[in-house]
Amino acid sequence: MLPLVLIVDDDMRLRDLLRKFLSDYNYRVQTASNAAQARAQLAAQQFDIMILDIMMPKESGLELLSSMRTKQSSYKQIPVILLSAQDGLDEKIHGLMSGADDYLTKPFEPKELIARIETVLRRTSIRQPVGIDLRLGEYIFKVEKSALYKNNEEVRLTSTEQIVLRILAQHPYQPFTRSDLAQRIGFVISDRSIDVQINRLRRKLEDEAGKYLKTIRHVGYALCPDS
Repeated sequence: MLPLVLIVDDDMRLRDLLRKFLSDYNYRVQTASNAAQARAQLAAQQFDIMILDIMMPKESGLELLSSMRTKQSSYKQIPVILLSAQDGLDEKIHGLMSGADDYLTKPFEPKELIARIETVLRRTSIRQPVGIDLRLGEYIFKVEKSALYKNNEEVRLTSTEQIVLRILAQHPYQPFTRSDLAQRIGFVISDRSIDVQINRLRRKLEDEAGKYLKTIRHVGYALCPDS
């Protein structure tokens, strides 16, 4: 399968240019204009590499990168190439020490970005299976596709339901707080909305008793598939 790249940059013109250029070089490309959108994309799909701008409003690229490199992060193994207009040695060292795999200074030649992507992918080779298919009674959740099936027929899930179920499925039996789920989803969503999403998923899984989508008292929720 062709490598999947996530471009995160608040400059729409640059995003569109890079998307077209990388697509011409046989990369699959998704884009995000800020850190919140990037989190939503990361929760919904398995990316091979991220191209991340440092200077973004609200949450900078370095802040997003630091959160990805924490021990508990689901995305700590995704390689990241930082983009920045700052070309000083100190800035480059800081970016690399923050967990970046490479650092490219703007403006740059698109072909140089291609070369760096290929080098990083060869070095990291991270395309790890996101997981096996999880059985939930009569249902199968295919983690990589974020798709739920019953008797080989797909059960329609909203994009938010897909993200919630995928997050839980990537860490079976691990409890998540409502706030943790909300943060990983990547866009503004309340704790109450998390409860609504869980209840909707339970109905679609015919799991009103919470056998698979368990409520962990005083904590939150965990997905417990058939063993």
